[in-house]
Amino acid sequence: MSSHPLDAISEQAIDWMVTLNARTPDDALLQRLTHWLQQDPAHQQAWERLQRRLGKPIATLRALEQRAPGQAAEARQVLLQPTHSRRDVLAALASVGLFGGALWGAWRSDATQNWLADFHTGSGERRSFTLADGSRLSLNSASAVDLYFDAGQRLLVLRRGQLLIQVAADPHRPLRVRTAQGQVQALGTRFLVSQEAAATRVVVLEHSVRASLPDGRWLDLQQGQAAMLHSNAIEPLADEQQQRAAWLDGRLEVLDEPLQEVIDALRPYQRGYVRVDPEVRNLRVQGVFPLDQPQQALQALAESLPISIEHYGPWLTLIGPAQVRQKNS
Repeated sequence: MSSHPLDAISEQAIDWMVTLNARTPDDALLQRLTHWLQQDPAHQQAWERLQRRLGKPIATLRALEQRAPGQAAEARQVLLQPTHSRRDVLAALASVGLFGGALWGAWRSDATQNWLADFHTGSGERRSFTLADGSRLSLNSASAVDLYFDAGQRLLVLRRGQLLIQVAADPHRPLRVRTAQGQVQALGTRFLVSQEAAATRVVVLEHSVRASLPDGRWLDLQQGQAAMLHSNAIEPLADEQQQRAAWLDGRLEVLDEPLQEVIDALRPYQRGYVRVDPEVRNLRVQGVFPLDQPQQALQALAESLPISIEHYGPWLTLIGPAQVRQKNS
C-alpha cells in the first residue's frame, strides 16, 4: 500500500468528519466546526475536498468507530490516500480486514453503495451520461447505478434512487434495467425507473417496455402507462405518471399525492433528517415545487396545508399539524 503523508489540515478535516458523525451533533459541536471552517480558507477547501473524495461513506466510519476502534487509524489513512480510486480503496480496506463480520453490513449501506457505483449522484445533484452504445442516462439526486455492457448484454442495475434513460436501438442486445424487485426491458424507447422503499416504479415516456419479476411473470407497458413492481406482483397504475419525469428540469410536479410522498421526493435535495408526523402524512397535495430550493418548497407546503414546519439547525426538520391559535376573549 502507498504511504503518502497527510497534511495537518486534511488530518483535522477527517477528524471533524468522524466526530460529527459518531454521535448526534449538538449546537456546541456545530459551532466549533463552523469556527474551524472560518479560521482559514484552507480548512473549508480541505473539508469540501474530503467530502468529494469520499462521497460521504459516513456509515462505514461510524460503524468502524463503534465496532472496531483498534482498526480506525488504519482505515482513516486508507480513506485519505490521494492515489487510490474507489475500487482501490475497497481492496485496500479488505486488506486490513474491514470486511469481516458485521462491518460488511456497513459497506452495504446506501452511502457506500453510492460511492462505489459506476454512476452516482450526491444529495441535490442531477447528472446525465452518454453510454458507450449511445444511450442517454440521467440520474436524479442521490441515485446509484452499476453498468454491465459487453458483447452479449446491456444491463443497468439501479442500486438506489431514480433514473431516466433514452435507449439507443440495438436489436441484438435489448437494454435491461434491474432493480430489487425485477427488471425492465426495452428496445429503442424512453422510460423512467424509480427504486422505492419496497417496490419499483416504471413509467413509459416513449414506445414500450416489458416489466418482469424473477418468477417469470411479466407485463408489457405502452407509452403513457406505468406500473409498480412488487416482490410478488405487478400493479398497473391507472393515474397519470408522466409528470414524475419533471425532475429532469428541476421541478417536482404533484397531482393529488399524499404529503408523505411529496416529502420523500424532496428528501434527496434536503439536508439532514425530515420527519413527517403520522397525523399529516396523508394530506393531499397538488402543485409544482422547485427541487433545487427545498426550503422554498417546504414553505409553499406550509402556506397551502394545515401543517407546521420546525427546523432544528440544518440537521432536523419536523413537520406536524398546524398549531391552533386561541383568540383572546
